[in-house]
Amino acid sequence: MTRRGVLQTAAATGLLAATPAVLAACATGGDKNDKSAEGDKSNTNPLGVKEDASLEVVIFNGGFGEDYAKAHEAMYKEKYPKAEIKHSATQEINKTLQPRFVDGTPPDMVNNSGSGQIDFNGLVSEKAIVDLQPLLDAPSLDIPGKKVRDTLLPGSLTPSTYDGKTMFLNYAYTAYGVWYNEKLLTDKGWQYPKTWDEMIALAKTIKAAGIAPWTYQGKHPRYMSWIILSMAAKMAGPQILVSIDNLEPNAWKHDAIKAAAEAVRQLVVDGYILPGSEGLDHVQSQTEWSKGNAVFISCGSWLESEQKKVTPPDFKMAIAPTPSMGSGDKLPFAALRGTAGEPYMVPAKGRNVNGGLEYLRVMLSKKGAADFTKKTSSLTVVAGAADGIELPPGLTSVTKALAASGSNGFNWVYNSFYRKLERNLVDAACGELMTGRATAQQFVEQCQKGADEIAKDDSFKKYKRS
Repeated sequence: MTRRGVLQTAAATGLLAATPAVLAACATGGDKNDKSAEGDKSNTNPLGVKEDASLEVVIFNGGFGEDYAKAHEAMYKEKYPKAEIKHSATQEINKTLQPRFVDGTPPDMVNNSGSGQIDFNGLVSEKAIVDLQPLLDAPSLDIPGKKVRDTLLPGSLTPSTYDGKTMFLNYAYTAYGVWYNEKLLTDKGWQYPKTWDEMIALAKTIKAAGIAPWTYQGKHPRYMSWIILSMAAKMAGPQILVSIDNLEPNAWKHDAIKAAAEAVRQLVVDGYILPGSEGLDHVQSQTEWSKGNAVFISCGSWLESEQKKVTPPDFKMAIAPTPSMGSGDKLPFAALRGTAGEPYMVPAKGRNVNGGLEYLRVMLSKKGAADFTKKTSSLTVVAGAADGIELPPGLTSVTKALAASGSNGFNWVYNSFYRKLERNLVDAACGELMTGRATAQQFVEQCQKGADEIAKDDSFKKYKRS
């Protein structure tokens, strides 16, 4: 299974993300934090790591694999040769670690990813993970004259900031958009469409050529919500996304979201979706796309790494922004959704908290970040870390797209604040829309109903984004 290989709905797997109520025990479980694991702070050891304190690292075993983590662990070991490092990887973070959070014996650093991810709302509200300010204010490991926070790409900390505190590190810098085989379009003489009307016209041509224009991750239909929200943000401006993040009344019912949902639904109504997509998971749908059985798919920039084992040698993977709704859009066609993703956190009751923070400092070094990019074909949040590295076609297209987007980039964070809203409620609404069982009006109403449920649920701590 790949990085997204466990992206199954909680209802389907029974692996519900930990709720704030369940995590309440995290704050009151036995205090096993080992104060003897603290060392003296110095210029070479700004976080006060005890050189012989053991370090436990747990990694989500997905599309990024484990090799990058083992390389980071080797860098840590080089600096602290007396430290014993315990490494493990799992595809079920919640199932594996939730009991350890409850009894106060969590690892020192956790890659909290996948559908088995522990809900960050609960972790933050119950103070089960530490504020990363000491790490961010520490000097970079190998970028002279800069604090760690000063080495990061703009906006990298936004998704992980709760009430002004950075509670986890999103390490991989991800671009989201529409993916296609550039070689196929070139060979066919097709141009990537810049407007949705052009997309529909091209879809008609593609279908006539005997190829399905689109497929999508049928068992995880929320991937198509990214297209809808991106087109709506371009049409109405990014403030619409802030309203959604803040659970404002009727935010999902905005005319731009309804119009974007209607546009996407047209793919279904006109038969431009690969037959059977509804029953495919992300791996299966992306494999059909890699085989050339569909031209377009919505995904993030982990796609190239996730598909590398099945992508044909002559497949030139490329990303493009979502098409514009029309000439009146407030953001240009080149505007791209880009954000930091793949979260790493330091549990508050880990035995070696300082070591966990230092491990993240290793990851955020230029050497550590460059090694990650080489091993995973993914960018990191460390600015300039990929300079001089020969990148594969898909990642090359990502760097070009991000450069073209410039200051027009946008993102939303409701999926970080309220995981259930995207993974369960919006996901279900997209499923109805992408099978034609729901109209655009019904889609926005269902999404808004889900947002209203979260807003009224006192078990969720609420956060505001400016």
